Amino acid sequence: MVKWNELSEEQQKEVNRQWELFSRGAAEIVPEEELKDKIIQSVATGTPLKVKLGLDPSAPDIHVGHTVVLHKLRQFQEAGHQVQLIIGDFTGRIGDPTGKSETRKQLTEEDVTRNAETYRKQIFKILDADKTQVYFNSEWLAPMTFADVVGLSAKLTVARMLERDDFSKRYAGGLPIHIHEFFYPLMQGYDSVALKSDVELGGTDQKFNLLMGRTLQKEYGVPAQAALMLPLLEGLDGVNKMSKSLGNYIGIDEAPNEIYGKSMSIPDELMIKYYELATDISNEELAALRQGLTDGTVHPRDAKMKLAASFVRMYHGEEAAKEAEQHFVTVFQQRSLPDEIEEVTVPSSELDNGKIRLVKLLVTAGLQASNGEAKRSIQQGAVKINEEKNDDPQAEIALADGDIIQVGKRKFAKIRLA
Repeated sequence: MVKWNELSEEQQKEVNRQWELFSRGAAEIVPEEELKDKIIQSVATGTPLKVKLGLDPSAPDIHVGHTVVLHKLRQFQEAGHQVQLIIGDFTGRIGDPTGKSETRKQLTEEDVTRNAETYRKQIFKILDADKTQVYFNSEWLAPMTFADVVGLSAKLTVARMLERDDFSKRYAGGLPIHIHEFFYPLMQGYDSVALKSDVELGGTDQKFNLLMGRTLQKEYGVPAQAALMLPLLEGLDGVNKMSKSLGNYIGIDEAPNEIYGKSMSIPDELMIKYYELATDISNEELAALRQGLTDGTVHPRDAKMKLAASFVRMYHGEEAAKEAEQHFVTVFQQRSLPDEIEEVTVPSSELDNGKIRLVKLLVTAGLQASNGEAKRSIQQGAVKINEEKNDDPQAEIALADGDIIQVGKRKFAKIRLA
């Protein structure tokens, strides 16, 4: 075991650099001294740490809130450590009960497989695929016998399981807790045993699961991992955790203009947090930006435009970022229509004496996903026909070739009649 004072000056600098980078933005590290010591041993011996992240593919799309832990994983990766990315194809069939007030619906194998493939494509917009080892936890969980499962479950007591907040609340409220739900944290913890992980990353809501990994590693005679937990990122409303169901999210697979436009609505007071947790900004750049916003030498609007461009660049490339910025400047700052508007063909068969219901038009043009969504947008005054607002959900439009339809600040379509 190498001690701090046995390191060279250069090695000590490298340990400090990695510690500052890895601890940046972390909500909690359990235990801190163990992680520091693991970094010391890694630098001294040249042996990379095995850094684990488990993901259950319960939904197909990743938003910026999900990327917080991925950016931290990328920092470990760039420091030379070994990334263990676990796709929970087996645990995903049960579903993480974290934060749930009722038993989650179990996914089919087809659901999990489809979502897992989408996850992999999106994850590698952030992680270096060549430096990432991808595992599916069915590799070691599926072959377990019933005797193995009984042996695993014997490592924990029911009382320990009920320490978990969501389980204790359901138990106190007389709500059902199914036995299979207890196996979720056991299985996730066993992943760390199977891979002999040194560090595991996760959100603050995953603390119980991450510490389960430490507990089971000790039980199985494996050196215990350190757990690094990151804060949950508030969404565009500035209050609730970023969530697709709440509509306060920025999806990394959304169109560049959509990502840029949504980013410009991030509350000013959350800008630094977004930079710190969800971008690849360096510690030095972050410190300079924080100081500039504090002393007034950096305008919040300019910082937010740079943040928006960063998101588009990371997920769509540099050219898309430049085009999205120009689109935003043209449409929102200069208050004019964009130079290029996608043309949408509306068949004449959809018209009745040259007219079409506005709700139907928005769906036909692909500007809204459903009649209900279209109706809400109209009632909220978000719809314009040739720059004229129309807030009547019963309206019928006398459609002409070349009409410009706009929904909100970012969706446009030029109509072509066929």
